[in-house]
Amino acid sequence: MAFPVEDKHGFSVITLKGEVDLKNSPDARKVILNNLKKRRHVLVDLSGVEYIDSSGVASLVEGLQYARSNDLGFSLVGVSEAAMNVLRLARLDQVFRIYASLEDGLHGGG
Repeated sequence: MAFPVEDKHGFSVITLKGEVDLKNSPDARKVILNNLKKRRHVLVDLSGVEYIDSSGVASLVEGLQYARSNDLGFSLVGVSEAAMNVLRLARLDQVFRIYASLEDGLHGGG
């Protein structure tokens, strides 16, 4: 599955959609890390995520860790209810910077 990336105001905005599971989380991980390795601040749009499993969450955590260790911004935007339930269950809603919308994320600094 291809995850589109847009350049917006100096951020790489990565849109994850549908099911982010064992089948396609390696693609999500690759897109996230490739953009971070380009020294880009990243916003991950989760508004279209219908389901995310532990491998999908692990891809997000790995991105966050890479960003933190390289002084880059990494935030989640527009998190769907399904994705937020998983993040809350793992208490990761307290770890990630989460914005209600893409606009909020773009103005919040990543």
